[in-house]
Amino acid sequence: MKMKPLFILSLCCLCLQAFGEEYTYRLASPDKNLEVNISVGQKITYSVRHKDRVLLNASPIGLVFLDRTLGADAKVIRKKESSFTEDIQSPHYRVPSFTVTYNELDLKMKGNYGVVFRAYNEGMAYRFYTTMKDSVIVEDEIASFNFPENYTSYMAYSTAGVKSDQYAMAFQNTYTVSTVKEAEADNIAFLPITLDCGDEVKMTLLESDLESYPGMFIEKGNGESCSLKATFARYPKALKRFPPRAMTKVVERSDYIAKAAGKRNYPWRIWAVTEKDTEMPVNNLVYALASPNRIGDCSWIKTGKVAWEWWNDWGISGVGFKAGINMDTYKHYIDFAAENGIEFVVLDEGWYNPAKGDMLAVIPELNLEELVRYGKSKGVDLILWTVFNVLDEQLEEACRKYSAMGISGFKVDFLDRDDQTAVEMACRIAEMTAKYRLTLDLHGFYKPTGMNRTYPNVINYESVFGMEEMKWSTVDRDMMEYDVTMPYIRMMAGPVDYTPGAMRNAAKRDFKPIYHNPMSQGTRCHQLAAYVVHDSPLTMLADNPTIYRKEQECTDFIVGMPNKGIDETRILQGKLGEFIVTARRTGSAWYVGGMTDWTPRSVTLDFSFLGEGTYDVILFRDGINADRQAEDYVKEAFSVTSTSRKNIWLAPGGGFAMSVVKR
Repeated sequence: MKMKPLFILSLCCLCLQAFGEEYTYRLASPDKNLEVNISVGQKITYSVRHKDRVLLNASPIGLVFLDRTLGADAKVIRKKESSFTEDIQSPHYRVPSFTVTYNELDLKMKGNYGVVFRAYNEGMAYRFYTTMKDSVIVEDEIASFNFPENYTSYMAYSTAGVKSDQYAMAFQNTYTVSTVKEAEADNIAFLPITLDCGDEVKMTLLESDLESYPGMFIEKGNGESCSLKATFARYPKALKRFPPRAMTKVVERSDYIAKAAGKRNYPWRIWAVTEKDTEMPVNNLVYALASPNRIGDCSWIKTGKVAWEWWNDWGISGVGFKAGINMDTYKHYIDFAAENGIEFVVLDEGWYNPAKGDMLAVIPELNLEELVRYGKSKGVDLILWTVFNVLDEQLEEACRKYSAMGISGFKVDFLDRDDQTAVEMACRIAEMTAKYRLTLDLHGFYKPTGMNRTYPNVINYESVFGMEEMKWSTVDRDMMEYDVTMPYIRMMAGPVDYTPGAMRNAAKRDFKPIYHNPMSQGTRCHQLAAYVVHDSPLTMLADNPTIYRKEQECTDFIVGMPNKGIDETRILQGKLGEFIVTARRTGSAWYVGGMTDWTPRSVTLDFSFLGEGTYDVILFRDGINADRQAEDYVKEAFSVTSTSRKNIWLAPGGGFAMSVVKR
């Protein structure tokens, strides 16, 4: 990262603010389209204006400590205004680097604390900081959101159930669309959430630089007003291991949310503001506001595609051995990966006995050292699944052992919470695995908060209602609507390990959940499109080698679409909840993917994003009968220039994917 301070607007001490007086401050984005107005007095509030509209009314913020509330009877003793340009390196991200400009207002308060506000062209953010000598107990954080209108909201609610610990779940749910006033009164939503402000303008609430502090949830505000407010998991008071995976769960919580150092920064609270839906999936504020790279050289980090066995239930056939968690099966997956240039095979649950919670003891059916050697002889690396607390309890020993063995990284699962101790565990694991040059794919995990910038060995996150849900969800869980909603909202926070690639595909009338031989909702081309639409530096091929070999034409196309070395990402067309068309460039080649909900539609693709010259196109599109037979597709080859246009029909739940290579 290279930070360029453009100028210092002012630096002054405001020592004359009398008790009870209220001071107001204005902070504008570099393009002047966004304005944040801050009021400091009996409480601290801020409001957000976009062009000629107020998007957020005055909303109070603060930190509640045991002995006082930061933000109550606040007095500014120093104001510092600055403007910056940052050139940010972003390895394994949707672009290799990007630049942000912002104006900053730092208000230092009497009482050894302050608040920093930033205004970007893409949104605004604020964070508290403290400069106290002694550690503190944070009872709560005040963050209310008061809206001038009854906006339409898109929120993913906790799946824990109202009688359970709502803060403990896998952060996987579809979006509920309702007005703010109609938000569920007895449940909490996890970030990101999006508010439709009308006239295509949307606000999305996110957080970044979450460290040693609980993550933010959202609940309905008080009364009948158009308001929401933040809520946080209480600090764990007692934890206990539970079968069948020796997972640690919270059984009792304290009456406060965090134990904090006296001198620290608190997480950034972000409102991303977009004028068009196509701006949403490529908003970079979460990454930009995270702490910079702490691990130094990251040239050793390897990303790519993964042959995966769990979703397809080790479902190979036509072989002379019993498929399962054994040497023959994993060598078969390695052979398949090698044949197709797939970089990794993951060994999911079962390579160690999960009930015992000891990942240093491999089951007797597997010779892991031999599998590593066999894989490396064929250019295929192995990734090991484990449970968060199991890895954490054996952290350095496990990292040392498996790094020396030649394991590439860990797929870590079932954290299922983001209270302070869970967040601390995640950072601890990220730091230790980086030390031993191991990568991380984080599952059963809270939404991304920029850890992939701070620890670039974190190469993917779940926290998405992905393909695994199709093993047990009915068609009422509308995956097609989710697939064209999630990229606009969830991907603003970071990449997704959605695990696409189903080769058994079903129209809406035919879909049913089958655990051992699962299928996808929607068409084959919808699945192919996912490999372009999703930000995913580590991407699974969810189905089994037998069916991929039978569908070699589609397999070749999947493995040929890069998910690393991306030079540019654009959203060419789209509307939240309806459809999306994404283009990614590597060198002079482009890859374009589009998908729709259950509504069929035609998309006219304008190739003006191409440079000069002639390009050869390979297009996979829905076949004429894909509305009834979801696996029906057509492969086309043709040439285009930057002046070309192509009309493409998308079946219900359909999609298309294409490579565009310069001749």
